[in-house]
Amino acid sequence: MIKILITGGAGFIPSALVEKLAQNADHKIVIVDNLLTGSISKIPVSIHNNIKFIKCNVNEFADISSIFYAYSFDYVFHYAAMVGVSRTQEHPVRVLEDISGIKNILTLSKNTGVKRVYFSSSSEVYGEPVEFPQNEHTTPLNSRLPYAIVKNVGEAYLKSYKKEYDLDYTIFRFFNTYGQKQSKDFVVSKFISNAINNKDITIYGDGSQTRTFCYISDNIDATINAFYGNKFVNDVVNIGGNTEITILELAQTIIQITNSNSKIVHVPALEEGDMSRRNPDITKMKQLLNNDLITLEEGLKLVLKNTQFIL
Repeated sequence: MIKILITGGAGFIPSALVEKLAQNADHKIVIVDNLLTGSISKIPVSIHNNIKFIKCNVNEFADISSIFYAYSFDYVFHYAAMVGVSRTQEHPVRVLEDISGIKNILTLSKNTGVKRVYFSSSSEVYGEPVEFPQNEHTTPLNSRLPYAIVKNVGEAYLKSYKKEYDLDYTIFRFFNTYGQKQSKDFVVSKFISNAINNKDITIYGDGSQTRTFCYISDNIDATINAFYGNKFVNDVVNIGGNTEITILELAQTIIQITNSNSKIVHVPALEEGDMSRRNPDITKMKQLLNNDLITLEEGLKLVLKNTQFIL
């Protein structure tokens, strides 16, 4: 029996990871989440009997340490974090508290014999990028946002724990991922929700800022294959889409696919946090997949088959 801890497991991406890992009967999966932004309804506990959920704040050592010592995990996926552009900018101190959670997870992992820690980092570590596509080994560290700082610090912690304590890691830098269970805080789910309800779609600035979008199954397949194949150990992997699109084009595409009457409304650009371009080098990710990436149009149609958005 392989014992796996997934922190933040009631969130969008980690709950999908739970669902995939739980299909293996040899896995015992423990999910911890403080439910600040996650939802217990996203966890497939009723479908799989090898999942246990524990409400827990990983930033509190006393809270998470007892769980580590009770289960002696083999692997840890540390995905717990304060997320969402508006939320992280409105609560910067709370964002910085996530550094305590990272340190707690790594200290307990090295003290209890965890074989490897998988860490959900973010495209935000690139700040305003200096090259395209954005390569894992070029990180300008020019963002002042607390969320980006925490992810940078987290990556530094993992590399330092490997050097000093020989604790193995894999870092996944997630670019925009979307799918059926994503909350309305994020751009694709927000735009779809508004479009199917014929509400105005709000865009910051002129909408020329670009992103790539990764459908949830491509994200999960890549990370699962890295796990099962012991790939990219003590390395960093970009997880994202391969087609750059402007936010304005995204809104127009969603309106067209949903046959919506929504109007696009422009509001002043954000003063901080809305980077002009995102375009990852996904060479490593492609090595982890056995299929072509799902296109944005295909992914949006899959979402629309089951518009399960959870507030």
